[in-house]
Amino acid sequence: MHFNDHWKLKDKHAFLGASQCSWLNYDEERLITVYQNMMAKERGTRLHAFAAECISLNQKLPRSNKTLNLYVNDAIGYHMTPEQILYYSDNCFGTADAILFKNNFLRIHDLKTGVGKTHIEQLEIYAALFCLEYKFDPEKIGIELRIYQNDEVRIYQPLPEEIRSIMNQIIEFDKIIEKVKIREGL
Repeated sequence: MHFNDHWKLKDKHAFLGASQCSWLNYDEERLITVYQNMMAKERGTRLHAFAAECISLNQKLPRSNKTLNLYVNDAIGYHMTPEQILYYSDNCFGTADAILFKNNFLRIHDLKTGVGKTHIEQLEIYAALFCLEYKFDPEKIGIELRIYQNDEVRIYQPLPEEIRSIMNQIIEFDKIIEKVKIREGL
């Protein structure tokens, strides 16, 4: 038997594929909803890549109140670094959409391309990771977190003790995971 060579599909997965068999239980409405969510996620990934490229190239977008334009133009205006990985350990790291630390002030911006509810905790974790990785005391720096979504900008100034609490939880949970890895031989 000679099997067909589908080399273009190597390392890809079909929406109605065998490895994601939950679609067998979908009705038409659920199928459409899940597919639309997947497409929205892919669009968001592409928009994040586009925004990062604009920021890296210092290419502003036309002035408007559109989410993407506000995000890109603000990040360029503040001279921020796009898509920066913040690392504490192999168990805890993340990628900030745009970040800047200057004059003892940490600024983190997050682009949200969906319409769902957002959580400031994600940005607080980025702030905690920054403080852990670069050895900054959150009580001794200023922090501003921004979420760009639905053509508006929400600005937060977290309390230093909130960031410290997250830092402590990261350290504690990382130790627990490492103990499990040792115990399980991982």
